[in-house]
Amino acid sequence: MLGVDYLIIGGGIIGLSIAKALKERNPAVSVRLIEKEAQVGMHSSGRNSGVLHAGFYYSADSLKARFTRDGNRQMHAFCEEKGLEINRCGKVIVAQNESEIEGLEELKRRGDANKVALEWMSEDELAHRFPEAKTTQKALFSPNTSSVDPKAVVQALALHVKGLGVEIVRDCAYEARASKDAVLTSKGVYFFNTLINAAGLYADKIGRDFGASKNYTIIPFKGIYLKDRFNRMGLSTNIYPVPNLANPFLGVHYTLTADGKAKIGPTAIPAFWRENYKGFSRFSPKEIGQIVWYEAKLFATNAFGFRSLAYDEVRKYQKSHFLALATALTKGCEHSGFDEWSKPGIRAQLLNTDTLELVQDFVVEREENSVHVLNAVSPAFTCAFPFAKWVVDTYM
Repeated sequence: MLGVDYLIIGGGIIGLSIAKALKERNPAVSVRLIEKEAQVGMHSSGRNSGVLHAGFYYSADSLKARFTRDGNRQMHAFCEEKGLEINRCGKVIVAQNESEIEGLEELKRRGDANKVALEWMSEDELAHRFPEAKTTQKALFSPNTSSVDPKAVVQALALHVKGLGVEIVRDCAYEARASKDAVLTSKGVYFFNTLINAAGLYADKIGRDFGASKNYTIIPFKGIYLKDRFNRMGLSTNIYPVPNLANPFLGVHYTLTADGKAKIGPTAIPAFWRENYKGFSRFSPKEIGQIVWYEAKLFATNAFGFRSLAYDEVRKYQKSHFLALATALTKGCEHSGFDEWSKPGIRAQLLNTDTLELVQDFVVEREENSVHVLNAVSPAFTCAFPFAKWVVDTYM
């Protein structure tokens, strides 16, 4: 197989966005992207909530804050250019009690520092604008939060980069490093000048083959939504609680999809292997040993409150409890329509194995002629375009 300038592993939103950035910087370079599935975006990218976040959850000095703010604008523009559906429904963050007011005010400070539009709403204003939502004293409204169809976005992006001259090889799984400038795949040996590892759930494993990811491992978390395809409750905006900023999860919330369906979720349940979607599908005995080992350490030490997180998340399998968490954010709404569980998604969350902390910002490492995206942390879908350009400008 003839070599290429750049070989990308992983056909999710990050791998495709890096291919786009490479071609936009220099249309003459040759880029090949390999994807182990029959279609692109079959894992985290295609199972994403589809929410385009605005960029106020994160401190302004973080990469996430900048990439989310800029990515929100760029992804809106891409969807408009491609004629993709956008639900510009906004988002309200509500306080469930007076103790959460300070959390709202911290989010407003972060939004202001990152130049993200946020508006205060009183209880009366919220009741008039979004009568389904409930808050204490005041709420924050994010006008630039929208919802898109993640599968449609990924498919459109794949067509876009193919039009730029990127070769996409499907059903092509990475198997091993063959040499300094070659990898063995299920379709043979591929040569490259520079390898880009954007393999998501498997980025840490592939990275170790090239000398990267020495102090990291992926801990998978399973996310599931409860859906009402007819939106019987009349949800008109995304409704989120004040998050615990000490961990990367935003809590159970209401989401409107691009086509107007209502969802409650997601869970963040610790999974036992990387593709632990349902039952023993794609079961990996080797993975379960390593992942459960680290999860047991986190449970024993209660690092970042993992023990409480695990207990709380497992309880969400009980539908009545799951609904109770959500209904604390609303008033007088019909919830009988939430009767269908969504297809599970797995979130690839990087763990620092030395400190036993979940890494909450992007992590990229370079080793000789390979670049490894080890932590494309949420909201990577929103961040994809500016993040990819940063990776290309910084590491290639």
